[in-house]
Amino acid sequence: LVSLAHGTNDAQKTMGVITLTLISAGALGHDAGPPVWVIGSAGLAIGLGTYLGGWRIIRTMGKGLTDIQSPQGFAAETASTAVILTSAHLGFALSTTQVASGSILGAGLGRRLAEVRWGVAGRMALAWLITLPFAALVGGLAASVVKHGGNIGTVVVALVALALALGVVVISRRNPVHADNVNDHHEVTLRSQTPTDIGSPV
Repeated sequence: LVSLAHGTNDAQKTMGVITLTLISAGALGHDAGPPVWVIGSAGLAIGLGTYLGGWRIIRTMGKGLTDIQSPQGFAAETASTAVILTSAHLGFALSTTQVASGSILGAGLGRRLAEVRWGVAGRMALAWLITLPFAALVGGLAASVVKHGGNIGTVVVALVALALALGVVVISRRNPVHADNVNDHHEVTLRSQTPTDIGSPV
């Protein structure tokens, strides 16, 4: 159900942006819907992105915020699905990651003696705050290059985006996360030595 909700929410945003761009460029009529190739490419892109980065996200969500057990996982997935499907029905564009993160934090708080890693949650929240202005800046810069560079500018933007995507993939492969190590603890907690640990001199 979460996969279904993810598709009804996130893929629609990409299709909407591409379709709006085509309408603005005059390639589609003002009342046209997304072409089949837009729907297919958006589905392929979201599937490929999940395949390439899915295990790392699973580790962060399932082990980084709090240690999820089966009851908490079921509760978090049910809550995420309900919120995302409701928002999609109402036409709201929510972030699946943010909804799932909130559900996991809530499920973790509901378990007795559960440890919620607020430092990880804080870093995620900071990343969300930075994303909006940074994405706007990059989008404005790319639009300016395309506008003033014409076809050459479009090719340059596409090549830069491809190079950045490949760079991210290469960097992520240095410390790969896969089915065999996704449940490993990825944060090491250092315990400071106390005088009793050192022992008294003879």
